[in-house]
Amino acid sequence: MKITLTKSERNWVLYDVGNSAFTLLIATIIPIYFNGLAESGGLSSVEYLAYWGYAASAATLIVALLGPVLGTLADTKGFKKPIFSLTLLIGLIGCVSMGLARQWLAFLIIFLIAKIGYSGSLIFYDSMLSDVTTEDRMDHVSSQGYAWGYIGSCIPFVICLIIVLGSGSIGISMPTAMTVSFVITALWWVLMTIPLFKTYQHKYYVEKQNNAVADSFRRIGRTFKNIRKEKRIFMFLLAFFFYIDGVYTIIDMATAYGSALGLDSTGLLLALLVTQIVAFPCCIIFGRLAARYPGDVLITICILAYLGIAVFAMFLTTQAQFWAMAVFVGMFQGGIQALSRSYFTKIIPAEQSGEYFGLLDICGKGASFVGTTIVSLVSQITGDISKGVGMIAILFVIGIILFRYSVKLNADVINAVKTKAL
Repeated sequence: MKITLTKSERNWVLYDVGNSAFTLLIATIIPIYFNGLAESGGLSSVEYLAYWGYAASAATLIVALLGPVLGTLADTKGFKKPIFSLTLLIGLIGCVSMGLARQWLAFLIIFLIAKIGYSGSLIFYDSMLSDVTTEDRMDHVSSQGYAWGYIGSCIPFVICLIIVLGSGSIGISMPTAMTVSFVITALWWVLMTIPLFKTYQHKYYVEKQNNAVADSFRRIGRTFKNIRKEKRIFMFLLAFFFYIDGVYTIIDMATAYGSALGLDSTGLLLALLVTQIVAFPCCIIFGRLAARYPGDVLITICILAYLGIAVFAMFLTTQAQFWAMAVFVGMFQGGIQALSRSYFTKIIPAEQSGEYFGLLDICGKGASFVGTTIVSLVSQITGDISKGVGMIAILFVIGIILFRYSVKLNADVINAVKTKAL
C-alpha cells in the first residue's frame, strides 16, 4: 500500500536529508583528511585511530549528559524550535570552521564542537516525529526520513568528492578543497532545514512554568523516578544501549578503520557512497515491511545482521571485503535506526517525547561512547586494530537478548497502538 507523505511529514524528512550530508562527511572524507593531519603531526596509525575514537567518544558523552536537560526543556511550550535552532547553529558554525584548522589537535577540537551541535539537534528532531505524524504512520515516516537522508546526502557528497579528489586538476590545494567541502555541506544542511522551520508546530507539550529551566530539572527527576517504575521502557533503553553501540561505532569508525588498515582512500570513499545508495531502497523496504510484520521482529533481524557484520569486520583485510561490508551495512543501517525510533515513540507519552528522547540519546550516545572507547583502548593495548573491532560483536549479543525481553514487556502497549490505528 502506497502512503503519501503530508507536507509536515515531508518537511520533517527533509531535515534528515540535510543533516545526513554532515553525517556522511564525518563517516568518509573527514577521517581521511584527519589521517593526513595526524601523519603530518607524527602520529602512528594506531594513535590516529585511537585519538579519532576518543574525540567521537567525547562528543557523544557530552551530548548524552546534556540530552535529558535539553530534551526536557524542549517539551515546554514554545521552547523546542528555539533550542533546536541553537544546536543547529552550533553544528553549522563548527562544520564551516573545520575547514580553517591545519593542525590535528585544533581540528579535533572543532570537530568535537560541530558534532555536539549536530547530535544535539537530533534530540529535538527525533522528538518532533510525534508532532508531524500519527501513530499508525510512524514506522513509514521514520523510515522515509532515513531513506531520503541516505540518498539525498549523496548529492553534496559527490560534489565534495569531486572537488577533493580533483583538487590538483582544478588548481587548488587539498586544505582549500576541504574548506570548500565543509561550506557546501553546511549550506546543504541549512537549506534542507528551512521547510521544517516554516511548517513545524509543537502539538504535544507541557505548559510553560514561571521558571522553565528549574522546572525542567524537576521533571528530569520525575522522569528518572518513573523510568525505574516503567520497567518496559527501561528494558528497551537498556537493550538499545547495547545494540545501537555497534551500529554507531561502525558508522563513526568505518573509514578510520579502513584507513588504519592501509586500504586505498578513494576506494573507501566510493564504498561508503555505495552504502548510502544501498541504504535508500532497503530503508524504504523496511518501512513497508513494518506495515505487514511486527517492528520488533524486523529490529531483531537487523541486530542479528549487524552481529554478522561485526564478526566479518574482524577478518577484513582487502578492499573487496570492505566493499562487501559496506553493502551489508547499507542493507540494515537505516532499518534498525528508523524502526527503533518509531518503536520507542509508540511506547512513550507523546507530551513527554523530548525528555524521553533525551534519555534515549543518553543510551544511544552513551553506547557510542563505550563502543568507540573500547575499540580505541583495545587497539592501543593489543596493537591489533581487528581485536578492538571484534569487541563490538559481544555488545550485539547482549543487545538482542535484552531487546527480546523488552518486547514481551511492551506487548500490551504496542497492541493498544495497533488497535487504536484500526
